[in-house]
This record gives sequence, structure tokens and C-alpha cells, in this order.
Amino acid sequence: MENAPRTPTMHAALWAAAAAVAALGTAELAAGIVQSWRSPVVAVAESVIDRSPSAFTRFGIRTFGTNDKAALIIGILLILAVVAPLLGVAARRRPWAGVAGFALFGVVGAAASIDGGPTAAAVPAVLAALIGAGTMLVAFRPRSGERRIPSDAGVGRREMLAGAGALTALGLVMAAGGRALRDRFSAAASRAALVLPGARRPLPPAPAGASFEGIAGLSPLFTPNDRFYRIDTALLIPQVPVEDWTLRVHGMVDEPFEIGFDELTSLGLVETDITLTCVSNRLGGDLVGNARWLGVPLRLLLERAGVQDRADQIVGRSVDGYTCGFPVEAAFDRDALVAVGMNGEPLPLQHGFPARLVTPGLYGYVSATKWLSEIELTRFDTFDQYWVPRGYAERAPIKTMSRIDVPRSGQIVDAGDTVIAGVAWAQTRGISKVEVSIDDGPFAEAELADALTDDTWRQWRMPWTATAGAHRLAVRCTDGDGQLQREARDEPLPDGASGWQSLLVTVRESS
Repeated sequence: MENAPRTPTMHAALWAAAAAVAALGTAELAAGIVQSWRSPVVAVAESVIDRSPSAFTRFGIRTFGTNDKAALIIGILLILAVVAPLLGVAARRRPWAGVAGFALFGVVGAAASIDGGPTAAAVPAVLAALIGAGTMLVAFRPRSGERRIPSDAGVGRREMLAGAGALTALGLVMAAGGRALRDRFSAAASRAALVLPGARRPLPPAPAGASFEGIAGLSPLFTPNDRFYRIDTALLIPQVPVEDWTLRVHGMVDEPFEIGFDELTSLGLVETDITLTCVSNRLGGDLVGNARWLGVPLRLLLERAGVQDRADQIVGRSVDGYTCGFPVEAAFDRDALVAVGMNGEPLPLQHGFPARLVTPGLYGYVSATKWLSEIELTRFDTFDQYWVPRGYAERAPIKTMSRIDVPRSGQIVDAGDTVIAGVAWAQTRGISKVEVSIDDGPFAEAELADALTDDTWRQWRMPWTATAGAHRLAVRCTDGDGQLQREARDEPLPDGASGWQSLLVTVRESS
């Protein structure tokens, strides 16, 4: 006996899903034609980020880490994958339901696209709505003079299945074409051709004593660029060719000015080693990294502009409108940079090419603007940077923190001589001591690698003769001012996590 044919309901759902693929493919293709036109999926995702409560943002970072943006995009696509077939089912009896549904998608996408951008940015969303609504009309309009029942839909079942397949294929091809077209807007070629001037006084290589070699799993002294954490609000990495870049310095200054990349680098570059930390980093987390940065001291630009006496906040603004804000004194009492290089090469695209702010001792959300386009002098009582209205602290000095890298939490290790090791940081203050406790016993002092600078993390290690069974390891540190790391545990909101990290490992008898 032959299998029964699929129901009209299934056909309708498949058609609507294919219409959604075709609509999104059209939008992606259009977004690749003109640089200012925006993908509605990306625009909606960015709107979700900007308008979500801080708890939602923390959940995304805690759950997905540096993959939080991809997870958001996938989530939006999954919602569309569920809603679109439901529109098809509804359109079987009410053809205008499908049209109205795609029109609503278009309105939402268009509104998100023009938020903070030109009206023309909504063109891809409008085209997507027209394609989606049009394909629904073709399939579900009643034939002239006949009753509106499912079997009398505008196209037959076989035609609907064949058309759905063709629409899906066409949508995927258009989406791939749009991605290929967007590649021509990439700043990768500009970065590849850039040869940065050297520092006026290059730093020597890190001394051998600043790094413990041969400990598998221990964070290296310098974090490779491709492993450096990335947390920001940009769904698509801003593409800014160095030839088109300018930096505007304005606000509460005596002489506002704009400066291009060549003029900026001609002011004289310096190298400095700085560890950056994300405020979302949890106990034992990996949202922290150390690099050797190349750039222009921020104070040089502010001295040229002339900071007015009442100004107490420096606002860094990205090309996509994101803002950070930190105290004016941080530009003068530490090695704050407008950085153009990272670990011996131009800034990677995902880390702010062609220029970003790097400020030691402050969490990145207040001080590390990527894709920098403006520096504005303001006051804390008149301007809130991006994260302050979302519940984060106005000022955010980095807390003293230590981490166990080896062994990992839950790891099974062999009994016998082994090592416990990790890193500790307290930027601008340095680390003077790290201590480890085993099985809630007294804390014993670990061996510290030589300090690179007070602005960088410091490796530590402790030998351990591990015996069979379950063991709890804990770590704490003391900063260069003699202050012990805070024991009480605090969540990252509003001004960074605190607490002594502890973890459990299992030791098995050696075979």
C-alpha cells in the first residue's frame, strides 16, 4: 500500500518556510549591494542587544561566552523557522494572514535598520517583506470565482512543493551572494597593506623569568591575538579602512580637532604591556587577556585639545555609536593609549582596527572602545555611557583577582608530583603574593614569575604531591598595595566579580 500523500497543512507550512528563506535571501543580497543598507536579521539582533535588560546580556555571555552573538542570530532564525510555517497554516483559510505576517516582519526589520542610521538602511527589510508577502499571495489567493477552501488554493500541491524547493534554493543562493558582495566592504585588504611605524623606544622582549615554561594549560604571558577574548555589542565587525579613518576630539576642550591615521602615528608611537579584563568575567573565567600594545599616548591628544577644568569624563565613541566613559585623570596617571597595534601587528579587525582605546586598570566596558571614531570630553553628571543605564557602575576599577588554570575544574589527574598553576592580576597595582589552599587547609605561598609590569597579569605555580581521592583547591592573592583579594563572592553586575576561586579535582592512583 502506498503511503498517504502529505496533508495540505504540511504543504502550506513548507511553502511559507520557503517564502521566508527567499525573503531573507533577498534581504541579505540587498544588504551586500550598498554598504549603508542593513541586514534586517542583524539589525533586529542589535536592537535586541541594545534594548534587553542587563540580566539577558549577562545570561548570554555566561551561557555562550564569546559565541553570544552567533547564538543570538541563530535564536532569531529559529524563531522565524517556527513562525513562518505557522503563517502558512493560517493562510490556508485566511490568505491575508500570511501577507500581514510578512508585512509585520518587514516593519520590525525596517524600524530596527533605521534606528540610528539612514532611512535607506531599511531597503533590504522592505524588499524582504515584499518578496515574502508576494509569494504568499501567489500560493494562497483563491482562484477567481471559486470558493476559498484549501484544495482551491492558488497553486496545486505539486506546484507548491516544487515552488517551495525552488524558493529555498534561490534564497540560499542570494544569501551566499550577499555575503560575497559584502566582502568587498571589508577592511582586511587595508589592514594587510598597512605597515605600522615602530615605537620610538621599543620594549625589549619579556625576560625569561616572567614566564613559566612547560606547564601545559597555563595561560601564556602574552595571549595570542586569535585567542584574545572578544566581548562587544557589534553583531557585524565594523569595517573601517585605514585610508578612510579619522578621529574627532571634541566636547569640553579649548581646541577641538580631527586627525587622520598617518598624522596620528606620526605623533610617535609607544609600546606598553597591558592586561585587559571584561566586567562580565566570572570567577575562574577567561574573559581576560594580556597583550603588547602599540599606540599613541592618549594624554598627547588631550593636551593638544586642551581639556577644560570642568570636564571629568572621557567618552570614547565607536563608528557604530557604542560609547565608553572613564575619568579624565586616567589619561594622565597611567599608560592609556589610542592603540593601533597588538602583539606585533596591526589591530585585528575584531579587536578594533584601525584604532581603539586601551586603558589599564579599568574594566573594558568603561575604557576600551574599539573601532574608535570620537573622543569627547564631558561630565559624568551630564552623560551616561552605553552600559550605565543598563545597571553597570559609572566607574569601574579592576578588582584584584586570581585564577587556577592547572588543573581544571573537574579534571582527573594522576597521583604523584604535579603542579597547581595560574595567573593573577590587579592592573596599576600589580601582584605581590599568591596563596593556595588544598582541602580547606591553611594557605601556602606560591612561586611567582617575575613581574612584567604592574599593568599585566602575573603567572604563579605551586608544586603538589597529589594523593588519590577528591580534593578542593582554592587560590587568593595580594596586590602591590598590600590589599588581600576580596573573599566575599560578588556577581559581575554592577562593577565586576569578586571572591576566591575554588574548584574540585579527582586524583586517581597511578597505574
